[in-house]
Amino acid sequence: MVSEGAAVSGTRTAPERAGVALASLMEFPDTPDRLRRLLEQALVFAGASFAGVYTPGDDPAQLCLAESAGLPRTLYGLRDCYPVTGGFPVAEAHRTGRPRWLGPAELAGCPDARRTPSPDFSLAVLPLGPAGAGCLLAVGEHPGGFGTDDRVCLELIAGAVSVPAPAAAGETGELPENAFSLAMDTGRVEVGESILRLFGIGRDDFDGRVETLLGRAVPEDLPALMSVVEADHMSIGDRELEFRILQPSGPPTWLRLRGRLLPGGEGRTARLVGTVADASTLRSDVTDVARVQRLAAALAMAGTVKDVGQAVVAALRVPLQADRIALAELENDRLVVTVLDPPEPEAWPEVWRSEWRTEWPDAPVRAMPTLAAALREGRARIWPAGSPLEPALAEVGPGGLAVLPLPAGGRMAGACLIGWDSPHEFAPDERALLTACAGLAGQALLRAHAFDAEHELVGMLQRTLLPRRLPRLPGAVAVARYLPTTAGLEVGGDWYDVIPLADNHVALVIGDVQGHNAGAATLMGQMRTALRAYAAEGHAPDVVVSHANRLLLDMETDLFATCAYVDVDMEEGTAWCVRAGHLQPVLRHPDGTAEILRAEGGPPLGVLAQAEFPMTPLRLQPGTVLALTTDGLVESPDADMDTGMDRLARRLSAADPAHLGLVADALLAGAHRADDVALLLVRYDGMAVRPLRESWTVWRVPEAVRHARRFTRRTLRTWGVSQDTLDAALLVVSELVTNALVHTGGQVRLDLSLVNHRLRLAVADASPRSPVKPTSIGWEATGGRGILLVEAVSAAWGTVPVSGGKQVWADLVPDG
Repeated sequence: MVSEGAAVSGTRTAPERAGVALASLMEFPDTPDRLRRLLEQALVFAGASFAGVYTPGDDPAQLCLAESAGLPRTLYGLRDCYPVTGGFPVAEAHRTGRPRWLGPAELAGCPDARRTPSPDFSLAVLPLGPAGAGCLLAVGEHPGGFGTDDRVCLELIAGAVSVPAPAAAGETGELPENAFSLAMDTGRVEVGESILRLFGIGRDDFDGRVETLLGRAVPEDLPALMSVVEADHMSIGDRELEFRILQPSGPPTWLRLRGRLLPGGEGRTARLVGTVADASTLRSDVTDVARVQRLAAALAMAGTVKDVGQAVVAALRVPLQADRIALAELENDRLVVTVLDPPEPEAWPEVWRSEWRTEWPDAPVRAMPTLAAALREGRARIWPAGSPLEPALAEVGPGGLAVLPLPAGGRMAGACLIGWDSPHEFAPDERALLTACAGLAGQALLRAHAFDAEHELVGMLQRTLLPRRLPRLPGAVAVARYLPTTAGLEVGGDWYDVIPLADNHVALVIGDVQGHNAGAATLMGQMRTALRAYAAEGHAPDVVVSHANRLLLDMETDLFATCAYVDVDMEEGTAWCVRAGHLQPVLRHPDGTAEILRAEGGPPLGVLAQAEFPMTPLRLQPGTVLALTTDGLVESPDADMDTGMDRLARRLSAADPAHLGLVADALLAGAHRADDVALLLVRYDGMAVRPLRESWTVWRVPEAVRHARRFTRRTLRTWGVSQDTLDAALLVVSELVTNALVHTGGQVRLDLSLVNHRLRLAVADASPRSPVKPTSIGWEATGGRGILLVEAVSAAWGTVPVSGGKQVWADLVPDG
């Protein structure tokens, strides 16, 4: 099977990883700490020790530090403000709009530069757009200064930084929904709609007084709030505060206030402007007992191991502001991952991607000795940024990594890995939360395994009847999924298959046997084997399905089966579809539109002896996705089949076909699971190199072999085959055609093909008996040497069944 992990090769460079991280941050431009998180990327990807943004302040003659990340600025002698007309690099880059890259020697000649803390001190100053827009300043302590990749990363970060004017909210007259503007002299406040909703106040009921809002706060939080809203206590610059407001019922709600005091003067009153947001999912304080209680409640409702993992991710990733979480179980020496968040393969290290399987990846514990030691010790381990770890773990959390062994039943059931991209400070209360969650998750896993035990038997039986891996296809990518029903210990009859055929044809099969029991599963295995055998014999699609129908009738079973069979010509991009009572295929075209095909169909297999199964032609453009599924995905108690098919088509249209495995997972999300589900997706890309092919019908005439040799000579010369290869090919053709004419009856056909510098010579006849290579030949024997000659001059040879007969083939590899 070609899985989603196969689409990623190699390791991303630092600029590429920085671009991915920045793109993720840019998706949420209204995030309160977006600027700081952007600056943290300079620490992670460019190796900077300090990063800050300087922008014009309320005094246009000064450049002020708007935000910073990393070590304290005072360590490097950096100021809060610099005069725009000064000689420090920050001012020069701001005035000219040109970047500056300075090492210790250049800084020594800078009149405004203070003493550097180390001989390797270097400075990077990049303008934030045109001259006069401010600049990004980064400090490094690497020998030689910032390298090429570091500079590219810093340029990306400078391009992503955008600092809005702090007074914009109060000057436009139209506040954003989450913004406020407070007049410090009168206490009158203008607020956006979302703030009123957070405080539970209607627009018509709000009198514009800040005291009305303060009256909703928890009394214990009022002193901190008053220090912000009273001018005597508020200093110039940014402030951040979290506080609670009372609710009509239930616990208080946490809110986060970010504000900046704008000084008055020249007829203007001092104002506090900023934003207020719901901090219930953003708070850095993770000691709240209610969080552990909510996790315990979620784990109590988790029925399966996967449910446990998802509950842990929901409880930890957002509160800890982690970038990735993996929950894995320990099976012998394998770490079998059950939940990955985020699910994209590109977000995980190479060793994880290289082990990516059909549904979930797994990684060997022996490849991560640090993790193996943590599991043996059985206690939570935390490694801050820069800790020496093996790549498989270091890339999970370059800014910090926490590993939580999950105890269950006196043993280690697995581990939870939590990683950060930006340097993360691990507070004691975070450690307490992690330890508590580990114990809860371990016990929940023990309970979930009891629930999963009966379904594991079902899954194991089902997996033995389904393909273990799908083959790699020429010019296409295939992904399959199977979900057993969760309604009791029931074995389903859904199946799928991908069958490579001759001449770059591929058969795509999906089917469903009536019922949920061992008999249905057994019949499913028999039907899958029969269809594969009929297809391998070279029959046309309608003949393959007709043979399967007759076989099921001969079994004298009370069960019937539905089936969809699609024969795709990978060279031409054409296909033939045959349906036997099954759902219509769904096509997603390269332009993103999706359609439910109106392919003709026959009755289910095993119903009528004289049934007809018409073929419907299809045309596949490169980029087309073909979806075959069973009714468990589209039919549920609250939606009929037509509604479900329409929903499937819409989801397929909205999906990104570049990662077919993620498309399959998205289509299966929310499946009802009252019935088992099979899904087969194929993306047709077209073959990069199309073979050269020619055929010749050999008539039974005295000079038949000579005619076949002449056809071969002319064809191969046209293809530019070398003389040595041509001589060998003529010998092979002579022997194979002679054997077919002498030992068989009926029609004989010679096929020539050349693909990727490999020449195939094939002779088809009407006899199913394969040629036998003699074990020994005496000097007086008059025959039996033909196959030995073919074997001697060929790179490989063999036979395959073709429509009641056979085809004998031999491959030659031309020199050069």
